[in-house]
Amino acid sequence: MKLKVIGSGAGGGLPQWNCNYHLSRRARDGGDGVDPRTQSSLAASADGENWVLFNASPDIRQQIAATPELHPRHDGPLRSTPIKAVVLTNADVDHIAGLLTLREKEPFNVYASARVLDTLKANSIFGVLDPELVAFHELELGGTVDIEGPDGPTGITVETYVVPGKIALFLEDGSDPVNYGSEEGDTIGVRIAATRGGPCAHYIPGCARVDDTLRARVSGAGCLLFDGTVFTDTEMPDAGLGAKTGSRMGHIAMSGPDGSLAAWKDVDIARRIYVHINNSNPVLDENSRERGAVLAAGWEVGRDGLEITL
Repeated sequence: MKLKVIGSGAGGGLPQWNCNYHLSRRARDGGDGVDPRTQSSLAASADGENWVLFNASPDIRQQIAATPELHPRHDGPLRSTPIKAVVLTNADVDHIAGLLTLREKEPFNVYASARVLDTLKANSIFGVLDPELVAFHELELGGTVDIEGPDGPTGITVETYVVPGKIALFLEDGSDPVNYGSEEGDTIGVRIAATRGGPCAHYIPGCARVDDTLRARVSGAGCLLFDGTVFTDTEMPDAGLGAKTGSRMGHIAMSGPDGSLAAWKDVDIARRIYVHINNSNPVLDENSRERGAVLAAGWEVGRDGLEITL
């Protein structure tokens, strides 16, 4: 099974269009140890020909253009794609807006939890996905499904599970100051494997905390691609970039006694990679102390185009 990180940034990417923080400035200027990143997405294939996307970011057109494996075959029909299905882990804008780019009369399947499917169905703009070509399939929480494309199995199997998270920002309930209207199924993690067997990967780009149940579930995995939004919980307000903490946004910090570095420290995982990295996170600077701490702990900092073979 082959995985490819086609987007490693959090919402807004790097540089964010309106951000003048030093990391965005340096990413624009280039050549200073801070690489640009598009918004969060992963591609998986069991045969190198049929691909499943995990989340469809607003940058999906750019991501497809930068990924030859996702191009139409040179000898293929005038309209064609190797993308057979899209699996959604939540309804955040940076994970669903790219579906609108995939509206060009091309058949593919969409898989998501009932909560996320209800969000798509309630927003009429997603009606541009022709229902005669694009089929929506519910992912049962705790269930396992062989992902299919319009012409049959893709060879990829996905197991879904609830992770602590938060409802999408545009769906927040202002009258509920505790969890903002979040319910089970708003945020999920996925175990990705080839149907024929072999090592698995877990993709969890959004997670508010790591508990014993999640640690046990992921133990033994060939790869974990995990929420790397912020290094410290208060990093955004500390940088003057906004009032929200990581926890307020539904994302666990990397550092600290309750952070993800500590939470995953003793879990048996062959390869661990941070993805969904916010433009405020100092690990984006390859020369930073924070990047050094992450690498020393055995983690990789995900980047666009990173390939993983399991």
